[in-house]
This record gives sequence, structure tokens and C-alpha cells, in this order.
Amino acid sequence: MPPRTRGGYTSDAPRRRPTGSERRRRVHLREVDPVPDPDPVEHPQHDRDETEEVFEGARGGPIDRSILRSFHKHVAAKIWLGEDRAPLKLVNHGAKLQLWELDMERSRIYETVHRSGLAPLTSCSHRVASRPMLSAFCERWQPETTTFHMPFGEMTITLDDVASILHIPVTGSMISFPQSLRVDDANALLVELLGTTDVEASRETEQCRSPSVRLLWLRDHFSTITDASSDDDIMFATRAFLLHLVGCTIFADKSATSVAVVYLELFRDLSMVGSYAWGAACLTYLYRQLTTATRFEVRQLGGYLTLLQAWIYEHFPEMFSSPDMSYTESRPRALRWRPHVIPDSLQSVRERLDRLQISEVCWEPYVDHRAEHPLPDIA
Repeated sequence: MPPRTRGGYTSDAPRRRPTGSERRRRVHLREVDPVPDPDPVEHPQHDRDETEEVFEGARGGPIDRSILRSFHKHVAAKIWLGEDRAPLKLVNHGAKLQLWELDMERSRIYETVHRSGLAPLTSCSHRVASRPMLSAFCERWQPETTTFHMPFGEMTITLDDVASILHIPVTGSMISFPQSLRVDDANALLVELLGTTDVEASRETEQCRSPSVRLLWLRDHFSTITDASSDDDIMFATRAFLLHLVGCTIFADKSATSVAVVYLELFRDLSMVGSYAWGAACLTYLYRQLTTATRFEVRQLGGYLTLLQAWIYEHFPEMFSSPDMSYTESRPRALRWRPHVIPDSLQSVRERLDRLQISEVCWEPYVDHRAEHPLPDIA
């Protein structure tokens, strides 16, 4: 039987090749400035590069390429061949959420936010995210299987994780909206749903150079609205708050400063905002961001990183986590942890994951949580 190699792949080659960790230690790391991510491109069959040639049946990569068809473009393939990538720049808006809080003078806005099912996001977002830890896990993400490939097998984030960590609904109507929006249409939505003038809307989308608005712009224009304001102003401010909330959390993109106007469509009818499966949308968006970040040339990671970080804390508590001893099970599991920047380098985290044993994984982290927050009926 051919020897089993790191990562579960096999080869009948008799000569030992250095491990990925050994190869990485010979690479000089340097910081790289973030660059815009390229648009996804479908590569034709004849578009083969050096990496693809090396990994067709090579030791250290998949022998059967019928499943992991894009592995030659994966950051892990580049690292194996001696290249390296600095820790990803993380898009995390945990601190921005505290710049727009709903107090007693804004109870009417809070009532709608509470009915939407998104209220837990206002308090459970981590202000700190660990670049080495999240970057190392991203390197183990495989787009075709939507799982993290660990030394002992595969793991992934599920709707149960989302429901337990964030306490937002994972069942309900599926969220859909146009994949793209023209700037003129974005301006029209801002006028219709936020009550801005044509001039204000045009000026803001021009500032963003896209059908988006800045998070700062939303706070500046709508955070002063109180219960004493007119009904229309409260409605506009509620939509603006919800747009700001999802832009800072479940739909955080790599612009790092703005949110797409297209999400306003989800808040057109405020009586319906509680009917959506927000957790499913959050998970889908994070999957997509992880997939994009597995490409070697990508330098940033978006999506709701509180979900990813808390998932790691829950399943690998002895390796990375620092628990908050005042936590109670009635609160979202994201609040169970004290987020911190681990002192380890990216290379050190990689090596820790290389040595990870199945016995070090917590497979049922939410047993104590079930009494307060039962597993949702997703079927």
C-alpha cells in the first residue's frame, strides 16, 4: 500500500519530500499591501500553468483531480511550491457598531430591529480578529467541498453553528436580490427608501465610485433620528440602521468602508424583515468570501468574521480561545469568548494545525446551550 501523506493523499514515490511546514520555513515573509481582488474567471481546459502541471498526481496534492479541480490555483498549492502569502487583511467592523447604538430615545427603531431577528448582531460582534489564526484556517478551506481540510478529515461551519453563535434566524424565506445594480438604480433606491434628495444620493455613490454608500454617511445622516421625529423619518432611519448593521456584519465586504445599496431592497417592507433566514444568508456569504480568499493573489478576507472566529474558539478551545467566565447560556455563543490577537505568527499557527489531533477537537460544543437555545428544525 502506498504511504499516507500529510493531508490524506497518497503516492508510491519512495523518496521523502519535505513537509509543507519545512518548505515554508525556508520562505522569507514580507508584508504585501492589500490589492483589489480580481473578478472570478473561468479558466478553459487548455489554460494550464506550472502549478497545475506539478500538482497533476504530485505528492502533496490531490491525485484524483475530479473533485478539487481548482487546486492548482489554491494558496496551499503555491505554499507547497515554495511561495508564500502574508496574513490576510481582515475586514472587521466590530468597533463601528458601537458608533450607532439604539438607546431609549430610539425605541421605535429598536422594536423593528428586534422583530427582524438581527438585534443580537448589535452586541455580539468581536472588536478584535486574529489575522494569523483566520488566515491559517482560510488556507485549509476547499471551495469545491466547502469544508476545512484538517489533518484528520474535513470540518465546516453549519447552520447549527450560526444559530448558536449568533442567535439569528436560520429558517424562513430565502434572501434574494439582483447580483448587480446600476448606479442610477441605486440612487433611485436611496431617494425612495431613505428619503434622500437626488443630489445627495448621486454625490454619495460618486464618492464610493459604485452603487454603494459609506457606513459613515449612514451614521452621519440618520443616527440623530429619535422617537420624537416624524413617522417617515423614523422609517427611513430604521432602514438606514438595518443597512448599516448588515454592512458591518453578515454582508461585510472588502471595501471595508461601505455597503451595497442593493441590500436596501430587503428592508423595503419593514413588516417582512423578520421572515428571512438571515443566518443562511450569512453562512452563504462567508462561504463565498472564504472561497475567494483561497486564491493566492487575494490579500483580504470579508464576511462576518465574528462567526468564523467564534466557530474556531468553540471547536478548538484548548488551542486558541480565552473564555469569558461571566458568560451565561441565554446569550449568543459569540459572547462566550474574549477575542484577542494571538501572539503566534502565521507559520506557527500553520504548524499547530499540522500537528492537530482529532482528540483536540470539541465536536459537540453546544450541549450546555441546548436548554436555552434548542437546535432549530431546519428540515
